[in-house]
Amino acid sequence: MTHTLFRRARCVGAALVVLSWIGISARAAEPQRVEAGKVAEVALTSAKERPDPFNTVTLDVDFTAPDGSTLRVPAFWSGGKAWKVRYSSRQQGTHRYKSICSDPDDAGLHGIEGVVETTPYTGSNPLLIHGPIRVADDHRHFAHADGTPFFWLGDTWWMGLTKRLGWPDDFQTLAADRREKGFNVVQIVAGLYPDMPAFDPRGENEAGFPWEKDYSRIRPEYFDAADRRIAYLADQGFVPCIVGAWGYHLPYLGEAKMKQHWRNLVARWGAQPVVWCAAGETTMPFYLSKSKEADADRQKREWTEVMAYIREIDPFHRLLTCHPSRTARTSVTDPKVLDFDMHQSGHGTPAQGQADQAFEGWRTEPTMPVISGESRYEALEIRPTLTAADARQAFWAHAVASGLAGHTYGVNGVWQVNGRETPYGASPGGNNWGTTPWDVAMKLPGSGQIAAARRLIESIPGWNHFEPRPDLVAWTAAPPAKTPAPLCVANSEGSRLVYLAAPRDVALRGLPAGASLQVFWFDPVEGKKAPAFDLKADAQGQAVASPPNAEHDWVLVFSGK
Repeated sequence: MTHTLFRRARCVGAALVVLSWIGISARAAEPQRVEAGKVAEVALTSAKERPDPFNTVTLDVDFTAPDGSTLRVPAFWSGGKAWKVRYSSRQQGTHRYKSICSDPDDAGLHGIEGVVETTPYTGSNPLLIHGPIRVADDHRHFAHADGTPFFWLGDTWWMGLTKRLGWPDDFQTLAADRREKGFNVVQIVAGLYPDMPAFDPRGENEAGFPWEKDYSRIRPEYFDAADRRIAYLADQGFVPCIVGAWGYHLPYLGEAKMKQHWRNLVARWGAQPVVWCAAGETTMPFYLSKSKEADADRQKREWTEVMAYIREIDPFHRLLTCHPSRTARTSVTDPKVLDFDMHQSGHGTPAQGQADQAFEGWRTEPTMPVISGESRYEALEIRPTLTAADARQAFWAHAVASGLAGHTYGVNGVWQVNGRETPYGASPGGNNWGTTPWDVAMKLPGSGQIAAARRLIESIPGWNHFEPRPDLVAWTAAPPAKTPAPLCVANSEGSRLVYLAAPRDVALRGLPAGASLQVFWFDPVEGKKAPAFDLKADAQGQAVASPPNAEHDWVLVFSGK
């Protein structure tokens, strides 16, 4: 989602205009147009030789939009004397910019002025038609900038920026599969990974590691390679949910350098329609730590500070959360740093536990959307190995009990990028989660089943106003022990969705007395609707529905008034 940008430089020769993210440049010239929402990139060249520009220079650029509002956009060090800034806006018209350098005597970086002209977007990418995603007005769901509802359907590519997922063929193959199925979010880690110590070779991309091994500075060439992948995801209509680091890397870098890490990410990718996830398993210490309690306390405090810093420097106000060991709310000292509550709802947690955690999140203040960012990974080799049914039931249980804001699926083999000849191997803690190759895991049935669920949900009138209503459903008879309870969401428009993890007769309550209602069953395994039928409510507004068979879970849908 980049675009050529030419501009007029106040200091001739002080700035270059980058035609793409891969390094084609030209001298400054008359401003040209960029379509609204696309990313414009301006390259600046320092007039001074410095031994350590990353640590000694701060560069920002003020962009003033046609309506007079101004965004201060951080620039990033691109190696040597090179600096770049990236900007996007949905406002059409003339955008003027001026650079502000911490060294006002650097004629190549300070006081450079130019213009960006934005024109209407002419493509088909929903992230550019409707805008980046935000929290919806009900504070329970997500929406695009223009208010269009957005159901979060994520896929887990934790190590998708490593060279084990080759660029371009492997990366684009996986993206094509997920796009065709209907995923719209990719959760991906920005170089500081889980399940490995720092500077493990499994974390390298084509250009090596993101930081020098003494953490003295970032390595721009790593992020140049990562740029291609992040831009490609956005071009294909995915929201990149960028996890800045796994939580236990913070003690290695320290809070100050982690803030530098995040400033670099905001500067490079903030103009894209991204979501920020500050850390993965935010408070979890390193697997072999000998001071786990102290590390967890430190990580909770300092990651909260890092998140406050991200909010301070991000001019685009992208959504911000963190990936937790349990819930994002309990991973920070101040929930106000969160835009939504991401859960890790448990690989070993069956449907009832998934629903209980989700509903707890729904009821907790402050009100915000609740999703599971990690639940039951299909093919994960715990005891027993998790199946498509496990992943599917976790999706439905957590998503329904939290009001259908969304969910992130994961499959073992993709998240860590197992190769056919090069499986990921063991975590530092000794766990080996399985050897299924990523291109085999990609085709396992769970991803298609969950993608079909999104299509069903979005077809229901007013789905984005659903609220969990456990009071509207009950079993008709006492079930066997450990049978998960029926789940229900409903809205004021008369739409309902009922999920039965256990296929049993279900009593439906709160219906219009004596009404005949059009309903249908949805098979979550095959992803197909059964023919609609009339359901008659009695004088007390109750009815009983029986699933078509007892072979698996079922979904019952009331299409509304």
